Amino acid sequence: MGRARRAWLRNCSLGLASAWLTQLAAAQAAGTGPTVLVVGDSLSAEYGLARGSGWVALMEKRIAAEKLKARVVNASISGDTTSGGRSRLPALLKQHKPAVVLIELGGNDALRGLPLKMTQDNLQAMTRAVKSAGAKPVVLGMAVPPNYGRQYGEDFTRLFATVARAEKAALVPFLLAGVADGPDAEAMFQPDRIHPKAEAHPRMLDNVWPVLKPLLR
Repeated sequence: MGRARRAWLRNCSLGLASAWLTQLAAAQAAGTGPTVLVVGDSLSAEYGLARGSGWVALMEKRIAAEKLKARVVNASISGDTTSGGRSRLPALLKQHKPAVVLIELGGNDALRGLPLKMTQDNLQAMTRAVKSAGAKPVVLGMAVPPNYGRQYGEDFTRLFATVARAEKAALVPFLLAGVADGPDAEAMFQPDRIHPKAEAHPRMLDNVWPVLKPLLR
């Protein structure tokens, strides 16, 4: 092999090694900082949406844009209830060791007519488990349509604030504020009238962000 060819191969190898090290450093940098774990249902699992257009994906992009260097893990499952989230949470806490946990559950409990006390107990158990793991819980509030009845609706909405207050957890009063109660609410939802369209998800993130951002700092 000629001297020129050996030099060329050596330079190629060094170039490849340098590129690999650069990629590795970028990957390591992206993984630094606290982990934000989202435990939710279809509202957080991008049901009916193109991947990357839901509020959790938008949150990850905003974190990166503001150079907060937090890692986002979306453990949301469409159709999940507070009971399901409660049973899944211990393994998620052990695996991901999050610093902040966003709990977005309860809507499916209402759709299934489950007892409000059970929903409240499950949310309270989840916030306690999060705190016991050394993380900060954030409870994302939800509401039900008027056809559920005024008393049920008020009691359901109140339970999220009750849990947050009792456990000294951060609270997003209503994840769908400005979406479900906005002037053009019907146009913001998919045909099932349950799941928001992609256009609604930036507003959902705007509801979460003022509560989450201080916890990341």
